[in-house]
Amino acid sequence: MTCDNENTAITAMAEILSEQGFDGLASALEVLLNELMLIEREQYLGAAAYERSEGRRGHANGFKPKRMRTRVGELELQVPQTRCLSKKMSRSLDYAASNFTS
Repeated sequence: MTCDNENTAITAMAEILSEQGFDGLASALEVLLNELMLIEREQYLGAAAYERSEGRRGHANGFKPKRMRTRVGELELQVPQTRCLSKKMSRSLDYAASNFTS
């Protein structure tokens, strides 16, 4: 993941929170979880999107929409999918489900 992507996610979260205050907490959490899942997929695959690597363990295969009800509101998440892998990847989503759901 490039530094630009990290700054973009942080900037987006900061803008949401500064404009909407606590009302924007659900949107900021949505941005955070989507970014965490992308980072997790890159680490799991051993390569970033469109990157060629000897250590690559599979391929990114789009996203699957998922709604999650949380204490701060309903989140619209984009869960990254992988191809050629059988192991469940999304620890970030499992953590969010166990700690933020109502």
